[in-house]
Amino acid sequence: MTDTTDKYENFKSGYVAIVGAPNAGKSTLLNRLLGEKISITSKKPQTTRNRILGVVHRPGAQIVFIDTPGIFKAKDTLNLRIVDTALSAIGDADMILFVLDTANPDPTSEYFLIKRLQKQERPVILALNKIDLIEKADLLTVIEKWSTQYRFDVIVPISASEGTQLDALTGAMENFLPAGPPYFPEDTLTDLPERFIAAEMIRETIFRLTGEEIPYATAVTVDSFKEEKSGMLVKIEATIHLERASQKGIIIGKEGSKLKRIGTESRKKIEKMLDTKVFLKLFVRVQKNWRKDTRALRKFGY
Repeated sequence: MTDTTDKYENFKSGYVAIVGAPNAGKSTLLNRLLGEKISITSKKPQTTRNRILGVVHRPGAQIVFIDTPGIFKAKDTLNLRIVDTALSAIGDADMILFVLDTANPDPTSEYFLIKRLQKQERPVILALNKIDLIEKADLLTVIEKWSTQYRFDVIVPISASEGTQLDALTGAMENFLPAGPPYFPEDTLTDLPERFIAAEMIRETIFRLTGEEIPYATAVTVDSFKEEKSGMLVKIEATIHLERASQKGIIIGKEGSKLKRIGTESRKKIEKMLDTKVFLKLFVRVQKNWRKDTRALRKFGY
């Protein structure tokens, strides 16, 4: 019988916090590295609100990623909590992966984050994302600029959406991982419960199908998640929470058309994740000014 100590004698493992400005492509990068979708994405900033954990298994290493919300100068109660969540991940990680959008930089948020990084001693790798959207000459200018802004251990140009240079990025991170056995079994992708990911997929659909303030005024809770027919069918009941009565009409749409589309698209995503048939029933409820209500924020998991 092989001794576990010998098996992992030369093994490396560690936690990597993925940080960056809103819409830098952090969640797209995590999904690409995992080969599965667990973190929601949209073109709108501040889509991610929670810490999302994803586990990448390598032949001699295990990298545990913590995808964090975009870091920016927050003002209201919800956004202050979201940014605190992201900043706390830095303290919990063995290494930091700073993802920067080369095509649409956000100098205010980027320098705000750089100031926070000055206070820690962990290895920091800079991933210059979305290089498929800029000219090569511009990329060289960006590399030169950021190499003088902070003592990055490695700078790797990547495209998360195209999958460009991701092996180089993973290899660079592996070099800085501490020695130690894996934290999770080999078949673990995330520690998130399926009902949490289902709620996030509904919220992602709302982000993609609505505009103005609606996505940001929305929270989703899964009220019921039941397997039936020996796992061949999952019945889900979920509530979309909004801040004002006027938003309810927008979410429901004419004769329920918008809510029906949100339900249909969400169900397809959840079916793909669960690899089974899903019956999804959505309710809409107004929770007045929930983003400023600390009790409501706790209830919604923020």
